[in-house]
Amino acid sequence: MLWTDVSYHDMEQIDKMHSLPELESTLCSVLGVDLPEPKRRVLLELYVQTVLFCRESRFNKEQTSALLSIIKSAHEANIETPLNNIEQSFKYCKELLLCHSVRRPPYSINLFSPEEGSSVFKYIYDSYVRHYKLYKYIFTPQVKLDLSLTYSVSPNQYEPTVEDSSSQEAEVGPKTDSSSDMQEATTADPKDNTLGSKSELKAQIEKEIKEQMMIVSGQLELHMKEITHQHNRAPDSPEPNYKSNK
Repeated sequence: MLWTDVSYHDMEQIDKMHSLPELESTLCSVLGVDLPEPKRRVLLELYVQTVLFCRESRFNKEQTSALLSIIKSAHEANIETPLNNIEQSFKYCKELLLCHSVRRPPYSINLFSPEEGSSVFKYIYDSYVRHYKLYKYIFTPQVKLDLSLTYSVSPNQYEPTVEDSSSQEAEVGPKTDSSSDMQEATTADPKDNTLGSKSELKAQIEKEIKEQMMIVSGQLELHMKEITHQHNRAPDSPEPNYKSNK
């Protein structure tokens, strides 16, 4: 990734900047950082600290340019998705560093010695990988659960309509006392059946909702345990293997 994002001319401009505001402004222009706050401030701070690390380690222009591109590519791979991809990002970062630490044309070049590669790897791990969740939170959209319920039986299925009620009243008129008593008995039965059906429907709906909520809650808890387990499995300070096959 030599000269991929930062050219030789850009490195000359960066080397001339000694104050932090000037260095930050130059990196913003060179790397095309055009983001709203606080994303802009966080990303520029990452690039500025990378340049300061390179100066402290006495890296040359080629090494600084390559390391800036490695940091930029690793960050972009991390924020591609709001989901947990720490293992994939960590592996990708190691591969990029190895490609610049082992001489194997045309696949890789040895910009960094084994000692320098170990130092760079430790810096990337301490400055970025350890703060993986923070960068993920700032630069990716938040995932929210939208729960919707679907009823298998319509709640209005057993409710009588106004037309049905009026038609029943019109058909059954007060002919005699005995017919009135029979009418009251016949009209009382559907009402009781309707109330019983509503109660059964309500109980069934509540039961289904409770079961669905328990299932969703269990799935979320299992997912959170998997994320925590994967994060805990990440090594504290692993060292890359720079030995190449002869």
